[in-house]
Amino acid sequence: MQIIPAKTPDFVKTLFPNFVWNINTENKELYLTFDDGPTPEITDWVLQTLEEYNAKVTFFCIGNNIEKHPDIFLNVLSQGHTIGNHTYNHLKGWKHKTNVYVEDVEKTQTLINSKFVNHQSQIINLFRPPYGKFKNKQSKALLTLGYRVILWDVLSYDWDNSVSEETCFNNVISAAKRGSIIVFHDSVKASRNLKYTLPKVLEHYNKQGYEFKSLTKRILE
Repeated sequence: MQIIPAKTPDFVKTLFPNFVWNINTENKELYLTFDDGPTPEITDWVLQTLEEYNAKVTFFCIGNNIEKHPDIFLNVLSQGHTIGNHTYNHLKGWKHKTNVYVEDVEKTQTLINSKFVNHQSQIINLFRPPYGKFKNKQSKALLTLGYRVILWDVLSYDWDNSVSEETCFNNVISAAKRGSIIVFHDSVKASRNLKYTLPKVLEHYNKQGYEFKSLTKRILE
């Protein structure tokens, strides 16, 4: 059930100006992001689908999943996608003390950095809080440590099984505009909606001349 709108209201963005909600650009560009992987049942399918459209995206990975599925994580890297941090244990920030939360994030970042043996130019400390929520103290601590907090302009609601495949697709195409950061999930829970929606989104915007880009240092400058 969609409670939060698919399109993030502008007034919400103004309340948290230190977070990245979208990319200011006049070019036909979209920024797809995938949370919660790597996941054996779905991430490789996502990579294959993206490759068909020469799309580059950003994966916000859970540290525990990186450790469990290192080969899939390396596949993501080898295809030139950007990696972001989604905590080690998919923590709900409001349920944990700030030091515990930050340690969980830092554990994941250390793990991510250790995998960049041949990909040093791709290292960039991006963070997305699970559920899009964390305490003010937690966000300030992470910003102080040099993380860029990436939220979103558009929610697909792919993880919500009460949302139909058609609604998931319409959530994206009705709300996305140039520079939108769009949230998908490479998780088992989201796979039904994602397998329907992702190819259609890629095809829809490809026909309109859009490029799909990952979040990089240059773009975020």
